[in-house]
Amino acid sequence: MNIQADARRVIDTIKAGGIALVPNDTGYAFCGSSLEPLRTIFENKRRGSHKRNAMAASLETQRELHTLDKRAQQMVETLVLDHDLPLAVVGTFREDHPLMRKLDPELLRASSAAGTVALLLNAGTFHAELCRLGHDEVVPLLGSSANYSGTGTRFRVEDIPEELRRIADITIDHGLRRGHLYKRAGTVINFSTMEVVRIGAYYELISDVLRRFFDVELPPDPGLDALPSGHLNEFALRDLS
Repeated sequence: MNIQADARRVIDTIKAGGIALVPNDTGYAFCGSSLEPLRTIFENKRRGSHKRNAMAASLETQRELHTLDKRAQQMVETLVLDHDLPLAVVGTFREDHPLMRKLDPELLRASSAAGTVALLLNAGTFHAELCRLGHDEVVPLLGSSANYSGTGTRFRVEDIPEELRRIADITIDHGLRRGHLYKRAGTVINFSTMEVVRIGAYYELISDVLRRFFDVELPPDPGLDALPSGHLNEFALRDLS
């Protein structure tokens, strides 16, 4: 396994207008950078209008792009730097950031809601290298999990439906992902409002850090059987632009 070479091939494929199937610690995901590949991903996954693309990002990109207040940013950095936890951070953003200026209006609408964007942070060594290249070469890394919408995250390439795998121009198979024990995708928190969007991988650790160091109480996890998707309000974005 050569992480740097794999990330280089993915960036080159995405820059050429292709679709990549990539590993994150919280599951496998499809990734693209322009309207047509993202539309292909969206349509083949059978995603509803309430869904948005997320962006893979380094902490450096998140600092530049999001406009969180000082305390919220400190929470993010404590979780990522001090406790090495993966999470998706939702927050208000700078529309003039070079990555956002790469998005045409339709793709921006499909990747934001109510003035916020979701950035997946700290999702493994491959994710880190891919995001480094994306930042340095100004390549937005947009996408969503490699599954049919609502059917659960896939933690092995071979568990992704074959007809979905076919849409990828490049597939990076790094085996079973660390977050498989949770049987959910990554945790998503809106740090502009401190609302939990999705209870997911490492949620109990994220909750513990925020409670102990910031006196923030996140809602309890009702459990996988009661809430398999982890979404507390899955349709909240349906009518937002």
